[in-house]
Amino acid sequence: MTTLIEPPTREPVAGIQSLELEITGKCQLTCTHCLSESSPQASHGTMSPEDWRAVIIDAAGLGIRTIQLIGGEPTVHPQWRGFAELGLSLGLRVEIYSNLFHVAPDWWDLFARQGVTLATSYYSDEPAEHDKITGRQGSYVRTRCNIRGAVNRGVTLRAGIVDILPGQRVAQARAELESMGVQRINTDRVRAVGRAALPGWKPTLDEMCGRCTRGRAAVLPNGDLAGCVLSRDFPAGNVRETRLADLLGGEHWAQLAASVPLPVRNACTPDDSGDCDPANTPSCDPQ
Repeated sequence: MTTLIEPPTREPVAGIQSLELEITGKCQLTCTHCLSESSPQASHGTMSPEDWRAVIIDAAGLGIRTIQLIGGEPTVHPQWRGFAELGLSLGLRVEIYSNLFHVAPDWWDLFARQGVTLATSYYSDEPAEHDKITGRQGSYVRTRCNIRGAVNRGVTLRAGIVDILPGQRVAQARAELESMGVQRINTDRVRAVGRAALPGWKPTLDEMCGRCTRGRAAVLPNGDLAGCVLSRDFPAGNVRETRLADLLGGEHWAQLAASVPLPVRNACTPDDSGDCDPANTPSCDPQ
């Protein structure tokens, strides 16, 4: 039984409300656009469980409200439930961004807990198109089944649709999610990060939605601190070498924040979404 501690009342350092924790690079899928280029052969990175627990404790002490467990596929990390429980015990909201390819029966109780949000990616209402993007046959059926399972259990769920392929059935995917009872759905264009980047492409912050460092930050599997998981090519230090508070209050973070172009106001797909997915924050979901 987790003992709930009242959340911090102090203002978050550097205005950070949400911290994305990319706890692993491993994943059952090999999505064509994956920002972290995750796969079954990838590793959990160099961050130890103790390192991650220290970051979560520091986040709560800094007034950060929400942590997001992401990957790769976060549920393949052997300690992911312990990280979620620790966050909840410290009064943090916890989001688990899963591909929902596999859900063990005993995970549903945690997903349904107060303060927990489940998030996933969805690509098409056609199994072949969805599976083409994820790189694994049968992923559409398994993800769809677990989405229905989440909705039927009253789990707080949001879904992100990334527009990747020419003529992709994005509108139909959204309609299918709505028909299953998913109420929070965000659509984003593909970003030139990870596998989605063309050969020889030089990473640029202009490719981001403009919300990196603004209310959010991310810690990558090697301990690097970034403005979000998508802006991984622009680290502002490493939590294995320097405490999170010192990094967020430091010169490198301030320089990174100053270099991020301002968000496009009232942006709409296909020009741009108002918030990158999966580095999406609930308060920024398009209405």
